[in-house]
Amino acid sequence: MKRNPIIIIGLLLLLIFGLLLFFFQVRTTEVAVVTTFGQPKREVVEPGAYLRWPPPINNVYKFDKRIHNFESKFEQVFTADGHSLLIMVYAGWSITQPRLFFPRFGDSTARLEEALEGLVRNAYSGVVGTHPFGHFISTDERQLRFLEIESEILKRVQNDVTANGYGVEVKFLGIKRIGLPESVTKLVFERMQSERQLQVRRIESEAQRDASDIRSAANLESANLIAAADAQATRIRGEGDAAQAQSLQVFQQNPGLANYLMSLRALEDFLKERATLILDTQTLPLNLLNGSSMGTGGPAGSGQKVTSTGGAE
Repeated sequence: MKRNPIIIIGLLLLLIFGLLLFFFQVRTTEVAVVTTFGQPKREVVEPGAYLRWPPPINNVYKFDKRIHNFESKFEQVFTADGHSLLIMVYAGWSITQPRLFFPRFGDSTARLEEALEGLVRNAYSGVVGTHPFGHFISTDERQLRFLEIESEILKRVQNDVTANGYGVEVKFLGIKRIGLPESVTKLVFERMQSERQLQVRRIESEAQRDASDIRSAANLESANLIAAADAQATRIRGEGDAAQAQSLQVFQQNPGLANYLMSLRALEDFLKERATLILDTQTLPLNLLNGSSMGTGGPAGSGQKVTSTGGAE
């Protein structure tokens, strides 16, 4: 009875060992390839438990199917117009077909990245060579074509990876860094200054055109206002002349009354403020102070003193 637990434990160990020999597990982050006598016969891309024959009949090689990061070297390329650039590209790739990946690279991702580096270099050299320098570096952001260039490079790399049967998929690609060789930096700065000067001249030209339009509009508005004011002044003068003509007709009916009213108005103008005047009392309109009626002479005299305090003495 004492040997029963030992036997049970031994049987369980044998069972576990047998399961390990005839089953294998693939995790959610893995893909696997199953070889038969060293030749890849089956690939597993879905997680789960799978049957196999024990080695050396079947061997299982597992690979991380998560995205791997790759960066190219900072290398010199030439644009379509003959300018030199330094460029570095980054990419993300993952193993999607382990049955194709394993014969070429075994279980080494480093060997894959060496091959991928050559494909990426050929791709960005070819794409950069079809674009002018202004698509990469320019003071006018409308000339830049980074997204278009990155898309072209990615498409080339994906096609080359598929054609070569690497068993991987390049998920994304972008330009990480762009530089200029020291020999062309001065030329680039001069070109950028020239582009800036063109922009300044363009902006100044637009400003002058706008200023001219504003001045023209202001002159037109001023002319309209002056014309309207002249028309109103002419109308007011016409109304004044008409009123004057009516008053003249009334005054012509009684000239004496007209002279009397005009003398009163002149006297009021003289005596608006406190003033001392020494004048001949017969001088119009001061003859009114002598008590003469309708501008006719009163008692004779001269040199009389007239003081204005809002009245007369």
